[in-house]
Amino acid sequence: MTKYKLNNNVRSSSEVTLTSYLSGSMERKDNVFLQLSPNESKCNVCPNSCYTDHTLSLDKSTKFGLNELKVENLERDVCLCEKFNGGCKVCPNPSPAPTLTINLEGAQKECLSCHGTSLYPNNSNNSYPGPGYSEKNKWRRGLSKQAKSCCSKKTLLRRLPILSWLPSYSFRNGIADAIAGITVGLTVIPQAIAYAGVAGLPPQYGLYSSFMACFVYTVFGSVKDSAIGPTAIAAILTRENLHGLGPEFAVLLAFLSGCVELVMGILQLGFLIDFISGPVSVGFTSAAAIIIATTQVKDILGLSFPGGKFLQVWSGIYEHIGETRLWDTVLGFSCIVVLLLLRKVKDIKISDSSDNTSEVAGIEETVGSSSKVRAGASQALWFLSTTRNILVVLLCSALAYYFDTRNQVPFVLTGTVKPGLPEFSLPPFSATVGNHTYTFMEMTSTLGSAIFVVPLLSILENIALAKVFSEGKRVDATQEMIALGVCNIVSSVVDSMPVSGALSRGAVNHASGVATPAGGVYTGVLVLLALQYFTPYFYYIPKASLAAVIIAAVVFMMELHVFKPIWRTKKMDIIPAVVTFATCLLARLELGIVAGIAVNLLFLLYASARPSVRVCRAVSSDGVPYILATVDRALSFPSAEFVRRALRKAPSDAPLVLDAHHVQAADFTAAKGIKSLIDDFHARGQTIIFYNVKPSIAHVFRGVRPREFLICSHRAELDRLLLNITRGTKQS
Repeated sequence: MTKYKLNNNVRSSSEVTLTSYLSGSMERKDNVFLQLSPNESKCNVCPNSCYTDHTLSLDKSTKFGLNELKVENLERDVCLCEKFNGGCKVCPNPSPAPTLTINLEGAQKECLSCHGTSLYPNNSNNSYPGPGYSEKNKWRRGLSKQAKSCCSKKTLLRRLPILSWLPSYSFRNGIADAIAGITVGLTVIPQAIAYAGVAGLPPQYGLYSSFMACFVYTVFGSVKDSAIGPTAIAAILTRENLHGLGPEFAVLLAFLSGCVELVMGILQLGFLIDFISGPVSVGFTSAAAIIIATTQVKDILGLSFPGGKFLQVWSGIYEHIGETRLWDTVLGFSCIVVLLLLRKVKDIKISDSSDNTSEVAGIEETVGSSSKVRAGASQALWFLSTTRNILVVLLCSALAYYFDTRNQVPFVLTGTVKPGLPEFSLPPFSATVGNHTYTFMEMTSTLGSAIFVVPLLSILENIALAKVFSEGKRVDATQEMIALGVCNIVSSVVDSMPVSGALSRGAVNHASGVATPAGGVYTGVLVLLALQYFTPYFYYIPKASLAAVIIAAVVFMMELHVFKPIWRTKKMDIIPAVVTFATCLLARLELGIVAGIAVNLLFLLYASARPSVRVCRAVSSDGVPYILATVDRALSFPSAEFVRRALRKAPSDAPLVLDAHHVQAADFTAAKGIKSLIDDFHARGQTIIFYNVKPSIAHVFRGVRPREFLICSHRAELDRLLLNITRGTKQS
């Protein structure tokens, strides 16, 4: 009994025969109508839903399925409504299996779809209007389907993740979120003040950037561990593009970055991030960390001079080294050492000293109490390590306040921080700097490429954070882009600079046991309380302590250790990494990113222009020798002439078979090259056969009308064609 394959289920010939439509039930599945009744089927290969009214009599060596008609060793789809292998009138492509023997019993003269005849004889209200209906209504059906999917409950839950976890929110979740949120809040307050300095903004703008995004991300965020707020990368990029023109430009940059991120999310343009390779990301991150640390060195030394670029800062330090303030330097380096030591405190393992006692005395209570003590001590060490930034800043502020009561000022202090909450207002679309008023167009022109670079890198940073703490779950990059865009747009209403997810705060969130994105609510409330009640005390924070917080944080962003495995894996990848690193240090950060991406694209273009062409001798099953050539990638205009030259060097004493199994695409230039190649082989009296060519690529090649375009799709056909060519050569 011959067996066929119906929808991946093996059926015997008694269960289903390959015929067109008869009366029977219809089932809608994946936008394809399938006839599922016995003795019924429909061609699902033809794009215009063609039908015939015939039965196919097949020999046992041929394998078929209703969704696609497969021939032994043939990887292409064959339309079921092909009439005598000639191809349906609706289908533009000729038969891809011209040697397939199909006997048609009772075949109609034409395909019913070509006549526009009703395809559903049992339903007078459901008729097919003909071939002119296909493309237009396919687009309409697709648009209608997308509109329905946008309004579905599933889409609503994806775009508003709060609706999925809020109904099951419990008291235990609330406690976990409160602990994590307060812990992150204690971390973000000193970081925010310090990052404002990195961005070249007054301290309050760092705090303005730290609360609204937390509230918004609770509604739109899909990653519970992500803590949205100011980051080192966003701060240094903001500094490089403000040009010292004032906070209004930073707020507008946050708004425009949010708009770009939102549009990228809606249009699903997250694939653009894939153009930033690992080596480019390593080079950029390492260079950015060095630049950020460099800008803080002058605060560690108590120096004050303009300039924020790498070479400018070190040149300024060299010129003003004689003005170094002793106590600022001592305080700064002391804070760095303390912060690095406290960072390691959480890794201390508390030994179990009561195990032996319990074995001797057999007292279970001692074991239980000892375990609790150890757990409490571990939690205390972890909390001490996690809140190290706020503890160091508070101690340094208390020390500065003590000296101030003695009328001594040994440290450079932060100074007055604007008290109170920010006002709700639209982002500034104009700004006055000095005697010049900048219009919106002038402001956007001044910000330049930062409008696109800042959101792109913010998305990269946030999605990288999401993947780190996803625990194997799928990360919805589209939703993260939308959430980040809305966070920046709404935050710009309260005078925020660009925000993103910070890996350091995400680690604190994760280690604190956060249960849902609602942990950000507690972080935002803590920042609001600090703005409302504690800003007068920020006056006494020494700048050296804030610089120490930044340096101790960014020193671990430098991924110079990755260069060794890159060199060990693929030495060529060092080039984009080094180019990115050097350009970021010596020029601008965004130029470094562009330079690294450009180098990677050059490598990709070179690989596309120089595919591997492997030529070897082979023998068919009938003993006919031939030359087998294999191309390992797509044929496009950069590679057309290269492939042509490589194949012309092949031996000419036997037919050449070009195996195009790996060729996934081709363009007009490649088709012209193939036509010229056929002419070259015809001129030297050698036959060239194209094997395993996909239908779409064959269509491209036929478009330039080559002479003697010999194509075969399965091994038996190739052997028969080679045998015929050999016999014809002997006869001639």
